[in-house]
Amino acid sequence: MAITSFPTVENCPAVSREKDTVVADLDGALLRGRSSFPYYALVAFEVGGIFRLLFLLLCSPLAGILYCFASESAAIQVMIFATFAGIRVCDIESVARAVLPKFYSTDLHSESWRVFSACGKRCVLTGNPRIMVEAFLKDFLGTKLVLGTEIGTYKGRATGFVLKPGVLVGEHKAGALKKAFGGTQPQIGLAKHTDFPFLALCKEGYIVPPKPKVEAVPSDMLPKPIIFHDGRLVQKPTPLMALLTILWFPTGIILAIIRVCVGSLLPMSIVYYAFLALGIRITVKGTPPPVSKSSGQSGVLFICSHRTLLDPVFLSIVLRRQIPAVTYSLSRVSEIISPIKTVRLTRDRDTDAPMIKKMLAEGDLAICPEGTTCREPFLLRFSAMFAELTDELVPVAMVNKMSMFHGTTARGWKGLDTFYFMMNPRPTYEVTFLDKLPKELTCSSGKTSHEVANYIQRVIAATLSYKCTTFTRKDKYRALAGNDGIVADKKSG
Repeated sequence: MAITSFPTVENCPAVSREKDTVVADLDGALLRGRSSFPYYALVAFEVGGIFRLLFLLLCSPLAGILYCFASESAAIQVMIFATFAGIRVCDIESVARAVLPKFYSTDLHSESWRVFSACGKRCVLTGNPRIMVEAFLKDFLGTKLVLGTEIGTYKGRATGFVLKPGVLVGEHKAGALKKAFGGTQPQIGLAKHTDFPFLALCKEGYIVPPKPKVEAVPSDMLPKPIIFHDGRLVQKPTPLMALLTILWFPTGIILAIIRVCVGSLLPMSIVYYAFLALGIRITVKGTPPPVSKSSGQSGVLFICSHRTLLDPVFLSIVLRRQIPAVTYSLSRVSEIISPIKTVRLTRDRDTDAPMIKKMLAEGDLAICPEGTTCREPFLLRFSAMFAELTDELVPVAMVNKMSMFHGTTARGWKGLDTFYFMMNPRPTYEVTFLDKLPKELTCSSGKTSHEVANYIQRVIAATLSYKCTTFTRKDKYRALAGNDGIVADKKSG
């Protein structure tokens, strides 16, 4: 079949394809973007920090020159070496599982996905390292077979070089497809217009046009929603964004230190104005409950949705007074620099319940019953213990915006969470006070603690237009870090 005879992907019927096999190229075919630099940059930053990202950025012009005047294979080898050389294989796998899927999922080509998702057996060919793409393709897109470039390793670390037969581009893709399928022809092949050798091995070949004017696949159309993800970078690090991140980083560190010192050392009554002067925008909605309370009356328990460990701090800032917080896990550094009192929960009901009651007898208190943060518009399951301890319950909906760095992590050093949040040029927090829970909806009126917790979860979710889930802290950390997410004292820092 001649190259020019391949039709475009829009002409591929996707009905009754459940028994068919589809083979798709990744960059520029299954994904809208044709550059894999952002994904190499994510790996470089997450496993090697800002200096590894700088090294990759400095190497990218060489890769571009090689792509134009030598070969695509040579260009990819430069990117692989700059990103992976000396990096532990387990760290690469961790980033591939916890960080990359979020970014890959936002760039799925809608027409290619229409065909790809309709087929019963799905295969992807790519010049990128298989270790980098396999977790996303298999866990989130239902791909059965991933054929990609294999990287060399030595004593658990990547060498930066590739194994035979080399980078999987051009004829190497056709060879890999022949080896994987033998004499069987896949029904459908999808590729960009410059990478079609394997299309001739398929019964039907379709070209994905360059610079397609198509929208990305909506997140609710994916087989598996991405609720949990990790990594420090908020935006996809294109070469320009990577350069801006590198240039901002020294300034961001200084600004973060200043902001943290201001928040920790100044009286809470003026921190609000100091933060505004330092570029932190704080929005308050709703009416906070009055400060005064009668003698013997329980303090107010603020039930906060959990976006970062700074939720109780910003609650205190907008109330202009310190509100102690009970936490499920906190690094030692975060405890030291916290401007409010923090008390760790032991996760033992017989120990925690009396402690919370005692603190409420002394005044107001804040708690985030999700037990961990969630970046996406979802609320995790609320632990119900708080509902049994008081009827003075005020739900608080928390929202924040970060343009450059995430202020949460599951895999990294949690002691830096506050600093990464404060490194954003103009971080934003929105605090919405909801109505105090009516007496008839509390445990003292016959409601179970789970009914109260679920009701508050639904109220906060409705306010934020979020979705409620039954996922817990353990679900998040097992998905992202392979542990239960408990910060050990000896490693806290």
